Amino acid sequence: MADGDDVLGQRRDWPPRKPPQILHPRRHTSHKIRARAVHGTARLAFLPETRPEGPKVTESKIVLIDRHPGRSAQTIGMARVLGTDPELIHEPSVGVVGTKGDSQCYLGVVEKVDAIHAALKSRIGKGEGQLKLRLVQPEYTIATSDGIRNGTREMRYSLIGREVTNDALCEHLEASGLAGTIAVVACDKPPVGTLAALLEHDQPGIIMSDGTIRPGKDPATGEALDIVSAYQVAGHPDPELRHRIACNACPGIGSCGGMFTYNTMQTFIGVVGMQPLHMVAAPSDDPRRTKDFPAELVGHLARMIETGLRPRDIVVRDSLRNAVIVSMAIGGSTNVVLHVPEIARAAGYADFWKDVMTPEEFNHLSQHVVPVLTNARPYGKYSMVDIDRVGGIQVIVRELLDAGLLNGDVMTCTGETLAAQVARLAPPRADGEVIHSVEKPYKPTGGLRMLGGNLSPDFSAILKLAGVEGGLEDNVFRGRARVFEGERGLLEALDKAPDSFRNHDMIIVRYEGPSGAPGMPEMLDPTSRITTLCRERGIVVALMTDARFSGGSVGLVIGHVGPEAALGGPIAFIEDGDEIVADLNANTLDCTALKDQATLARRKAAWEKAVAANGGIHPNCGIADTRLLHRARHMAVPAVRGGGLHPGRDVWVRAPRAAARSGFVPSNHHRPGARKAF
Repeated sequence: MADGDDVLGQRRDWPPRKPPQILHPRRHTSHKIRARAVHGTARLAFLPETRPEGPKVTESKIVLIDRHPGRSAQTIGMARVLGTDPELIHEPSVGVVGTKGDSQCYLGVVEKVDAIHAALKSRIGKGEGQLKLRLVQPEYTIATSDGIRNGTREMRYSLIGREVTNDALCEHLEASGLAGTIAVVACDKPPVGTLAALLEHDQPGIIMSDGTIRPGKDPATGEALDIVSAYQVAGHPDPELRHRIACNACPGIGSCGGMFTYNTMQTFIGVVGMQPLHMVAAPSDDPRRTKDFPAELVGHLARMIETGLRPRDIVVRDSLRNAVIVSMAIGGSTNVVLHVPEIARAAGYADFWKDVMTPEEFNHLSQHVVPVLTNARPYGKYSMVDIDRVGGIQVIVRELLDAGLLNGDVMTCTGETLAAQVARLAPPRADGEVIHSVEKPYKPTGGLRMLGGNLSPDFSAILKLAGVEGGLEDNVFRGRARVFEGERGLLEALDKAPDSFRNHDMIIVRYEGPSGAPGMPEMLDPTSRITTLCRERGIVVALMTDARFSGGSVGLVIGHVGPEAALGGPIAFIEDGDEIVADLNANTLDCTALKDQATLARRKAAWEKAVAANGGIHPNCGIADTRLLHRARHMAVPAVRGGGLHPGRDVWVRAPRAAARSGFVPSNHHRPGARKAF
């Protein structure tokens, strides 16, 4: 296209796809692009048989600035201020984005964004070996802090922050038409929103974790501390102890340090292929994040642009399955099963649990195939900084690859397959203390289990089995229902009448789901207090809810029960004293009373009458008195579909695609009898 012919808003597919080039014949696999290292650089081969015809988001175009003086004026001005060549303003744009908010999690983001921006700027120009691109200024999204808001009504904005992050980046990536993006992410939900936005935009993009916080230390005992430690002493009678722990739990900067949601999802993003593996575990204040990693990231992005490697070439069926398996193996947060449907949706797969992995296969893998390899908080001893110290998450990935649990042929953002990236990094073997081997794991079964039954007809209920500290007899828990119409009532009972909780109580917290709360808050505050109460009194108190849990929660806690109470799910019909049975042999969650159809019909009729008398919304639902909460009340989809916001609760997918099967079946060489294809 000649100079002067471009029009702002006209979008071009840039760079054009190169013709297929097969480097050497190998067996067919599911991923679309294959790479191998050649003298330190990645060469790519596009396999046409794996690119089905039809609508593809890979055809999204790049915005170019034309030579209209009005549209060029600010662009020239920005180039001068940023110190780049104004002659490059008509080239495709690249830039760096970051996530920010009111939390220690985000305090290191700006420094890293600036370092990456500087590294990217140093590569841009018209000279030999430079990138002939337009550099845009760094941009930031906004979200809240889970750590500060847990236990308050403001916690309802946390999961919504994932959607806000996606919206903000959609505005930036699409309106600016970026041809390449590097994102620095922190805290729990913004990284998922960032990944979803990159997948929907589907131009070259790469993510780097801002990094984890280092553990604190109790000056009186020398015990390692983190934010969960502070929540667990919330009910302690000694105010001086509470203050001492609060003052020492979170030193420095970075996101939560245990194998909570942040580190679960950063590991997920690395294994799914959108973050270099060795950049996941390093702490936020590690100098590598500002001195070494920026140039590496720019190099990877440049190769992605040159070769046409895009997020949807990376995030495919088997890479998603790999990432879920690793999440099991690290005893990861239950939030992963809330976020993976959203990530899959953004990658073009409408329903993760139908298109990519069924709940039955998930449970088979967790129950019989995938062990827990990490001795990590909240269920173990160590933090992510210790995992980095003994070699990083690439050690875990190597163990799982060697055991046959992961498909190593999937592509990653480095331009290498997952197996090739691990081979280049050459991680050490598992040390046997922080990271265990597959042959001799920390725990024999995976950390997560999904439950069906008459309380969870969506098959959405999730239990973090790695965090269960007792209460199961032959893998079955039987308890008495104690119902709370929202989290606030439970917190008041824990504050004022902690002795009222009895052994084998099953606490029911409802009307806290995506629509009911609205916003589906997590419940680190009450679960932490219950954990302490149970440890002190030697009892077992379980909890189930249509809300969700922090990755730092431990105990017999079951979240994401669906359909939620606000939408007339069976959890709404439980009454005090009902027998609740969680059977991990059958993977079911049942209320015995609701098996009687007459009882079920009577309670459902009473619920419907209350809803009708209140204008169509149950009176126990939270108040949706802001723009975002109103959107969540009327647009939030069930947890099993990701809990996102979609008009009419009709899940929207940009350019849907089929989940191509590779034929790879996860297996554990140390348990040959457990292999099963679904």
